[in-house]
Amino acid sequence: MALIFLSSVPKKKGHLVGLGLRSRSAAPSSAPPPYVDPEVLTDQLKDKDDRISALETQMAAQQAGYETQKRLNEQMMEMMKRM
Repeated sequence: MALIFLSSVPKKKGHLVGLGLRSRSAAPSSAPPPYVDPEVLTDQLKDKDDRISALETQMAAQQAGYETQKRLNEQMMEMMKRM
């Protein structure tokens, strides 16, 4: 019965497509996650929040610079049209 089932499943690059893990192999997700101190996680989240905030500030400054440059370009185009 298994031969009939396996033969009807297409192969892609040598792997069976559409089948789960074989029963012989253990899923890596069956192991419990390692213990991490909540303070370490909190510190990591704070660092990430700080980096996100800094990137948002940097992006806002860049956007303001782009808008200023766009206005200058528009003014230059108007001056060139008048010539």
